Amino acid sequence: MLKYFLYLFSFLVLLTSCNDDVFDTVKNTGNLEFSRDTVYLDTVFTNISSSTRTLKIYNRSSNHITIPNIKLGRGDHSFYRLNVDGIAGKSFENIDILSKDSIFIFIEATIDFSQITNPIYTDSIVFDNGDNLQDVDLVTLVQDAHFLFPQRDAQGVKETIVLGSNSNGETIEVEGFYLDDDTEWNNDKPYVIYGYVGVPNHKTLTINKGVQVHFHKNSGLLVEKDASLKVYGELNEEVIFEGDRLEPSFSEIAGQWGTIWLRAGGKNHEINHAIIKNNTIGILMDSIGSLTEPTLKIKNTQIYNTASFGLLGRTANIKGENLVIANNGQSSLACTIGGTYNFTHTTFANYWSGGIREFPTVLINNYIAFMNADGSESVLVRDLIAANFTNSIIDGSQNIEFFLDKNETGEFNYNFKNNLLKFDDASGKFSNNPLFDFNDISHYQNNIFNGEADFKDVENNQYIIGENSAANNQADGNAAMQVPLDILGVSRATNPDMGAYQHIIFEEE
Repeated sequence: MLKYFLYLFSFLVLLTSCNDDVFDTVKNTGNLEFSRDTVYLDTVFTNISSSTRTLKIYNRSSNHITIPNIKLGRGDHSFYRLNVDGIAGKSFENIDILSKDSIFIFIEATIDFSQITNPIYTDSIVFDNGDNLQDVDLVTLVQDAHFLFPQRDAQGVKETIVLGSNSNGETIEVEGFYLDDDTEWNNDKPYVIYGYVGVPNHKTLTINKGVQVHFHKNSGLLVEKDASLKVYGELNEEVIFEGDRLEPSFSEIAGQWGTIWLRAGGKNHEINHAIIKNNTIGILMDSIGSLTEPTLKIKNTQIYNTASFGLLGRTANIKGENLVIANNGQSSLACTIGGTYNFTHTTFANYWSGGIREFPTVLINNYIAFMNADGSESVLVRDLIAANFTNSIIDGSQNIEFFLDKNETGEFNYNFKNNLLKFDDASGKFSNNPLFDFNDISHYQNNIFNGEADFKDVENNQYIIGENSAANNQADGNAAMQVPLDILGVSRATNPDMGAYQHIIFEEE
């Protein structure tokens, strides 16, 4: 027993000695070092929390030190928040740093735009005082915005939009709300959307040049039957649809928000000079609103970084010109369950690197197979009235980048004229399939197969073509005159190129 107490006594003495070493500190001498002298927080919208930034503080001396105080320069009124070595607050006292060691400070901000006079909001983290005072600047750009979101009822339940019912008769709904009337959005400040904003029956949403629309997670735009979406961007004043995370690290991340859903029976949709990026489906277009006129006219528009499809048409009537769709988790363009599709001077290029891609860049079919409630399978067939591609580029990272899938019980009309097409059937799997008889001039005229597109930079969504592109000077002139300017406003009057862009000479880096 005596031996046991001697061991215990020795252990306690040793522990006390160690603790004395840890807490035997000297006061800070003003020689702290920092991982940066200014912390820039990314642009934030008013009253929305920023991302978290870190600052590391180093004690390079041979002594353990105590910093008497660390605080925000604006004090308790600052819109910044700190977490110093695991403790949250705006002011801290007697912070210890061991010799040759460091601690972290985590920094966030939630800024009320109405309470500031300058959109560049600044503060500082102040260390110590007097002769030992040191500081690190904090800088954030703040944007005011229109915030649109579902309201809550007296019980706290958010508004929802009913989409229909599933095969079991269960209601399908999403958090969302409808606009009250015909609505126009102008470029006075950005729009930030929570949930789905719906355009109700017989109403029109008009979005004018330069407007920026930012969607929160699980949000999007939904346009109902007999309603219309009008997007009127201009060259260099495009309408931008993207997520509400403004940090550079989120600038090219797919799947941040839902989709622009043009529902069955919609009419007279127009999209000109828009950029749609970083959502799940760029545009989902349902059902023919008119057999004779396009339900959606889309031109001079770019759709990038979608987790699933870029443009998904389901028995739709779409006319596209100077359209660029690229970097999509499945197809860039899917023309499904029949419909009418006419694309001239378009570029579909899928170099998706975010995982395995099941479908080709362009997919065209006239049916859908689905499971019934009793477990049986049914097939719905609708006529493919037209799928016409002229002066376009279909390219990507797979061997076969356009695919035709026909159900024999429905019509299947298609035509490819003066296109650059990626279809490298090295195994001969489709050599006896009449849909891919490229000598059949009733469906294929003057196309170039498996030529080099020579895009500028597919990793950064730059799909302008260079001087070595097989598409150069190969477009049909008559069709080019129907779309006389490329997506950048360059004339196609002479030697028109396939795709959405006239080629340029790339500068050497």
